Amino acid sequence: MGHRVTDMRFRVEAVLFDIDGTLVDSTSAVVRTWRKWAATYGLDAEEILRVCHGRRTEDTIAEFLPLEQQAAAVAELEALELSDLDDVVALPATQELLPALPRHRWAAVTSGSRRLMEARLAAARLPVPDVLVSAEDVSAGKPDPEGYLKAAAALGYDIAHCLVVEDAPAGIRAGGATGAPTLAVATSHSSSELSAADAVIHDLTSCAIEVVPDALLVTTSP
Repeated sequence: MGHRVTDMRFRVEAVLFDIDGTLVDSTSAVVRTWRKWAATYGLDAEEILRVCHGRRTEDTIAEFLPLEQQAAAVAELEALELSDLDDVVALPATQELLPALPRHRWAAVTSGSRRLMEARLAAARLPVPDVLVSAEDVSAGKPDPEGYLKAAAALGYDIAHCLVVEDAPAGIRAGGATGAPTLAVATSHSSSELSAADAVIHDLTSCAIEVVPDALLVTTSP
């Protein structure tokens, strides 16, 4: 099922989740919108899809368009994404897991915009966390650790006592760079691509979170 997974246990103060591919399955929408967008610019969609996952739209677009076209292109892509929410669904176990967590013990850190992520969470019938660090909240996107550091600070916890849950190599690198323990879900990438994480599971059905006084006990099973 995963890489190096026996039963692992993390005792943490908070859990910091990525959204796309970790809580929400938006893969088909992401692929459709990037393909449509690439076609309007005459760009190779496959080349874009190889590098876009888990990264901010503006960071991906900067690799393919000159500076003067980038702002308009980011806005165009977001408009396409906001109009394509039909098959955005919650990933397994997330609808049970998130509502059971105390609001002050979890946050989301995303490479997407706040508006788009709130729309995708709503489409997936998942709660929007009190702390949501989005693309516009950071000066550097994943794999830079800034977003995760900001989320831990906003919750009021030491990042070293938070668990980062991610589905993309860029996100695992971002989490690892903070010194936090990392848990990868192999929903969008193979276990071998996520081997930098402390543990890799198939999806969140292989994860139990127990709320105890002053902590969360996160247990993974193969």
